[in-house]
Amino acid sequence: MTENTAILTTRDGAVGTITINRPETLNALNIPTLLELERALTGLEADDGVHVIVVTGAGERAFVAGGDIADLDSRQGLAHYLDFAEVIHRVFRRFETCDKPTVAAVNGWALGGGTELLLSLDVRIAAETAKFGLPEINLGLFPGAGGTQRILRQIPSCRARELVFTGDQFTAAEAVAWGLINRAVPKAELMAEAMATATKIAAKSPLILKMIKRTLRHGAEMPLGAALAYEQAMIGLVLDTEDSHEGCRAFLEKRKAAFTGR
Repeated sequence: MTENTAILTTRDGAVGTITINRPETLNALNIPTLLELERALTGLEADDGVHVIVVTGAGERAFVAGGDIADLDSRQGLAHYLDFAEVIHRVFRRFETCDKPTVAAVNGWALGGGTELLLSLDVRIAAETAKFGLPEINLGLFPGAGGTQRILRQIPSCRARELVFTGDQFTAAEAVAWGLINRAVPKAELMAEAMATATKIAAKSPLILKMIKRTLRHGAEMPLGAALAYEQAMIGLVLDTEDSHEGCRAFLEKRKAAFTGR
């Protein structure tokens, strides 16, 4: 385990875990924390033994309760744009474009920047008691860490607009119903469920997971015709990998595939 001021990283087999570790501030995000978060992601991305990354929050109360409001209040527009906003956009985009699948384990409040971080992660599991929301409007702000754009692309437009306009909080059950998270589980079972999901994914070919994630990500940003052509090209590349043929042979021979990432 590597311990920094605000971030903990651990590894269990092929699963790396990043824990945002500022429970005294409900894991609020400021620039130093974001930069540590980015370094932790960079380290796990570079570790070939890590195939999946889990992200969670320290303590019993919060995943990430949002940005550091006192820090935000200390900034004027241009300084904010060039400093905090630039960093948080870059870090969240790094998670979104990371070639390794990510799993959110939402243990408590995920408000503002917490929901925005969640929107950048692949698979999302929450405690049944978790609460979500984009309350920036109540502070005379709006979700500026990718929230206005990602939520419009992930749930129905009318629902997304209502959440951004009102700043209302919503429950894990509502998030499941809207398709914003995969499932909600009892809080005591959260990390076990997240790790089980991550371990299941990590057993697949890391190379094929990388190519799938790129296909999903790039295709989502293209018109359908271009996305289908891109998918066609990517599956052709997959058939040049050793893992694809190992998987086919294992199926035919009725055995478990031994993927090597090549």
